[in-house]
Amino acid sequence: MSDMIQIHVCGETLTIDKTTTFLELAGKYQDRFDSPIILARINGKLKELYKKIKKQGNIDFVTTSDKIGHKVYVRTATFILTKAVRDVIGADKFRKLFIHYSIGNGYFCEIKGDVTPDEILLNKIRARMCEIIDSDVPIIKKTLPLKDAVDMFENAKMYDKCQLFKYRRASSVNVYMIDDFVDYNYGYMAPSTGCIRLFDLQLYNNGFVLVLPDEIQPDILEPFAPSDKLFNVLWESAKWSDMMGVSTVGELNNLITAQDMNDLILVQEALQEKKIAKIADTIAASPSKRVILIAGPSSSGKTTFSHRLSIQLQTHGLMPHPIPVDDYFVNREDTPLDEYGKPNYECLGALDIDLFNEHMSALLEGMEVELPVFNFVTGRREYKGHKKKIGPKDILVIEGIHALNDQMTYSLHKDSKFKIYISALTQLNVDEHNRIPTTDGRLIRRIVRDAATRGANAQQTIAMWDSVRRGEEENIFPYQEGADIMFNSALIYELSVLKQFAEPLLFSVPQDSPQYDEAKRLLKFLDYFLGVSSENVPKNSILREFIGGSCFKV
Repeated sequence: MSDMIQIHVCGETLTIDKTTTFLELAGKYQDRFDSPIILARINGKLKELYKKIKKQGNIDFVTTSDKIGHKVYVRTATFILTKAVRDVIGADKFRKLFIHYSIGNGYFCEIKGDVTPDEILLNKIRARMCEIIDSDVPIIKKTLPLKDAVDMFENAKMYDKCQLFKYRRASSVNVYMIDDFVDYNYGYMAPSTGCIRLFDLQLYNNGFVLVLPDEIQPDILEPFAPSDKLFNVLWESAKWSDMMGVSTVGELNNLITAQDMNDLILVQEALQEKKIAKIADTIAASPSKRVILIAGPSSSGKTTFSHRLSIQLQTHGLMPHPIPVDDYFVNREDTPLDEYGKPNYECLGALDIDLFNEHMSALLEGMEVELPVFNFVTGRREYKGHKKKIGPKDILVIEGIHALNDQMTYSLHKDSKFKIYISALTQLNVDEHNRIPTTDGRLIRRIVRDAATRGANAQQTIAMWDSVRRGEEENIFPYQEGADIMFNSALIYELSVLKQFAEPLLFSVPQDSPQYDEAKRLLKFLDYFLGVSSENVPKNSILREFIGGSCFKV
């Protein structure tokens, strides 16, 4: 049998030895890419760079400017951080390191217990990370029998990983090593520590932030820009999870097997209702607040939230009037074009802002207004005698992606506006060192909803997700800190329910699809969760907006 194989890479055909690694090949072609190569694909299948090229075929490279490559960069930097923390504070205290949620371009970390981060400690950790990176230590991947992995992590007092593996169906576990330090990581790693070029550590709140570059500019490390309101909502959710004893997927699975999920569902839903009622109390206590503006990223549950808030407002004798912002789209021929020459329906210019402000101002002044209706078939606004007049106890409820942007409501006095930012801010971690990205929860919500109500399959939803995210980055996130209040719509139990709906949809994505890698990643992620029936989910739950059965028209 020949030890030589033929491959196709970067428009060239090469004959190479089977002992050649993807890393060696990447080194020959790195100068053709603007960003560092961090993964490879052979015949469409992802491969870590340390692996040997054993089969002939087409090879593509993944860089840190690609979504998957950026995730590898973040994961590897986090792995180096965990080793550095252990080296600096000792193995016993290291087990209390908890890597939480993303804040801007950083990842909030907490050392629980009797270790309080300060500048001196942070400088030591930063210096140790630099030593590990400068040494360019190979990151070794090993496959261990499940029992051996559990025993190893139990001896290391990483009990969260033991709980996670308790529910693992596979008989083996992949672990990664930097020198003598072993950890479990959710996803692929870079081949060595030297691949991490940019990072910083910064004290924040009662912990610190690991600051990293984003995928758009992977070679630039922007200064950390804190989002204090967003952090406070995330922190409150995390503390509630701690109080309930459900901070990780393993702990959630323990509750499921103990058949205690019904109580968790009821308590979570009651907590959300309590928060919605409190928002209504705040609005009712301020008679000048006549315009409620609600914005948030895709699949945050804005529609159900608006219905539930309206009900709570009515308990105060207030009458809410939803205003469909979509009815103020400009006629299709007047829609601005994006950089690719296609209609940009998500930019502010896609709405007739002047007409919207004229109508809202007139309504607040007690005048009768004939509101438009947008015909999505003809692409034009129409008037069909839909007239509205509101009284002094009436409130306008406006939901839309631009609702927090003051340019959308430029004619309305700031004292009349109450801004609400809503997002599904996942409070669970896979384990203490593996966070769950908030975007994953929202994407799974959207996949399930699109299949049920919009006739879109998982492949189509995943394909347009990057475009949706770009619109959020441009039109929603820059204004979130200007909200009067933030509402977290994530439910700690929801992924166990969504699992049953999402898995068949994700399995339907064909292997030759550009969306297959993402579908496979989400399937692996959902495999951590035990499934839960949806029958005990209340009819007014935000989750019903995605799985069906809501008592609202959503």
